[in-house]
Amino acid sequence: MKLTIQDTFNKELPADSVIDNHRRQVNAACFSYVIPKKTAKPEILHVSTEMLEALGLTEEDSTSEEFKLIFTGNAVLEGTKPFAMCYGGHQFGNWAGQLGDGRAINLFEVVHDEKRWAVQLKGAGETPYSRSADGLAVLRSSIREYLCSEAMFHLGVPTTRALSLALSGDSVLRDVLYDGHPAYEKGAIVTRVAPSFIRFGNFEILASKKDVPTLKALTDYTIHHFYSHLGTPSKDTYLKFFEEVSERSLEMVIHWQRVGFVHGVMNTDNMSILGLTIDYGPYGWLEGYDFGWTPNTTDREHKRYRFGSQVDIVGWNLYQLANALYLLIGEAEGLENALANFRTMYDTQYLEMMKSKIGLFTEDKKDKELIVALQKVLHVTETDMTIFFRKLSDFTLTSHPIQCIKDAFYITDEIDGVVTEKWQEWFDFYTTRLQKETLSDKDRKVKMDAVNPKYVLRNYMAQLAINAAEKEEYTLIDELFQLLKKPYDEQPENEKWFAKRPDWARHKVGCSMLSCSS
Repeated sequence: MKLTIQDTFNKELPADSVIDNHRRQVNAACFSYVIPKKTAKPEILHVSTEMLEALGLTEEDSTSEEFKLIFTGNAVLEGTKPFAMCYGGHQFGNWAGQLGDGRAINLFEVVHDEKRWAVQLKGAGETPYSRSADGLAVLRSSIREYLCSEAMFHLGVPTTRALSLALSGDSVLRDVLYDGHPAYEKGAIVTRVAPSFIRFGNFEILASKKDVPTLKALTDYTIHHFYSHLGTPSKDTYLKFFEEVSERSLEMVIHWQRVGFVHGVMNTDNMSILGLTIDYGPYGWLEGYDFGWTPNTTDREHKRYRFGSQVDIVGWNLYQLANALYLLIGEAEGLENALANFRTMYDTQYLEMMKSKIGLFTEDKKDKELIVALQKVLHVTETDMTIFFRKLSDFTLTSHPIQCIKDAFYITDEIDGVVTEKWQEWFDFYTTRLQKETLSDKDRKVKMDAVNPKYVLRNYMAQLAINAAEKEEYTLIDELFQLLKKPYDEQPENEKWFAKRPDWARHKVGCSMLSCSS
């Protein structure tokens, strides 16, 4: 197994001076060296062939003993020095202080085909940042992360990736619902891959300690390796850096809204400095279209991270990053302008995204009104987001509106009277607007189907794969993995997955809301 290793983060940035792996506050450093925990009986369950190729590896490599040992933390590649990052963060709106990689261990950086990839293990043991936790992960959460990160990539959403899913062979104690009933579960490890895993929180922790030299070193490093087109470090470059981070974060959240993805834990330590979706915990896809839905049981009361608030939270998180970078820039006006521009850009880009979902590609002064009207009627009765938008591409000026989208309704008995009237009103509005478009019905459908996925990783689907895996049946993991590589294709052989959430899954643990326990 040959990898081209070119480590930079742990060579160019200051390391924790303490070598021992014990919980502690870390100062004047960006990371701490740490060795992954050896496991009882590691077993590779699934590997992404795409990520193998991206790293310069082969399928033959993935079956080797060396691959298994390295990507389960049971061996350290010669010449590399694994480490855990130091960062802080705002969690649910409150400053939490030092957090860091509590169960993620960065192995090395690989360069292949002129692309740089940071490779890390999630669930590979304790680090100085584990606080009171064990640094491990369980199979259910690992399956969810493995499947989702790759599914998001194929949906066209900026995201971290996954190389492999493995069993550790150890048992891990977890309290799934935080209700005082912990139980042992199968331990697992996911190999995560991204150009970088640097987060907003990496900057925040240094700013909170007024450690300007280390903050400058981290910012200069990030610009040099990932934003080099902005130029050499200066106050102007730092401002341009913040502006582009804002733009990338906006692109990410627009894609979330497009496909109906809800992150669930949008703390600042879960915000990638590259604008990538990172840390797949209690995420979910909308079943019924609902601005107020959150998949996170911890967020059930206040719904801070609900679907309809995701862009506002990204803006709030960017404000925290701006506060950190202010120490380098020294002037607030440019940062304030960038934050104001973020909201303006969102309003414009969100409208264009929603127009593309309903097949409008020309300009009309009533387009925003049409979108707002649609969002209101989608809330009148429980309407499946994925199915509705996918079915809408079949609508033509001669179609029967309700018949066209009827498969998206969860409670068909409600599709009568006032509900039908409201939908008919919207379709009348929509039909009038469609008459101003120049595309044929066929061409419009092609463009709509390219932005409205047919298949997404609904929570109940992931739960079925988890249930099977708990019984040592892993074929469903691969079935879903392959399905989600082509989310916009019809795939008639997989039509069973183009369906509303079944009734049995409505309130079942893992199929509706999830906890942060993993």
